[in-house]
Order: sequence, then C-alpha cells, then structure tokens
Amino acid sequence: MSSKSVLVVAAAVAASVAWQGALAQASAPVSRADVKAETRALEKAGKLTPAGQGGAPQVGPAASGPTTTRAQRKAETRAAEKAGKLTPAGSNQKADVEIQKAKSTKTRAERKAETLEARKKGELVPAGQGSPAPSK
Repeated sequence: MSSKSVLVVAAAVAASVAWQGALAQASAPVSRADVKAETRALEKAGKLTPAGQGGAPQVGPAASGPTTTRAQRKAETRAAEKAGKLTPAGSNQKADVEIQKAKSTKTRAERKAETLEARKKGELVPAGQGSPAPSK
C-alpha cells in the first residue's frame, strides 16, 4: 500500500471520529417538557408539518410553474417561426449543407494514397467499429 493511500485512509478515519464527536456534543439530552414547549411554540407559529404530509412546512406561496401562460408561449413561438429564428429539430441543417458544399483541398489520388498508407499501418477504423483495430 502506498504512502498516499495510507494518508487518505488516515484522514478519512480522523474525519469520521471528529464527526461522531461533534454529533454527540450537539445532541445533548432534552427534557420532555422542553420538547413539548418547543412543539407548542412551533404550532402557534404555524411552522409544523400537517400529519401524514412529508417535507418541511412551506412559508408563503410556493413559486412553481411558468410565469407566462400557454397561449403567450405559443404566440411567442409562432412569432419566432415567422421571423425565421427557430432552428430545425436535430442538427443544424444549414451548417450540414455548407459542409457538404465545401470543396476538398486534396485530389482523389492524394486521398487514395493516404488511405492505402493508413491501411498498411493498421490505422483504419473497421466498418461499424468505434476504435481502430488493435495492432499485431
């Protein structure tokens, strides 16, 4: 076992022991009367969770859901579509067409020569595979 591993294990054990000690000090025994008084105070303040419902009590209205209506979102989408600001689903088709129209900087003979050289070296990726063939 390397010295680095030993240090990591020792640090983890020390942190665990320190955490247990802190928890033991934080949870001092409380009398039943103290607990009842605290519960009554929380009940009067309206901060208790109703029976059978999990989670913490919510203070004030819960902010959930969108701030715009469905009709507003639909209208915004239609306006963006008319203005031509929406991109097609999937890949950006305009970029794909531009790449296909780009002229090659190499001749067919140069590409064939490079492919044959890569084949001799075993650098070609087998059809349907994601990585080059292992060298022998």
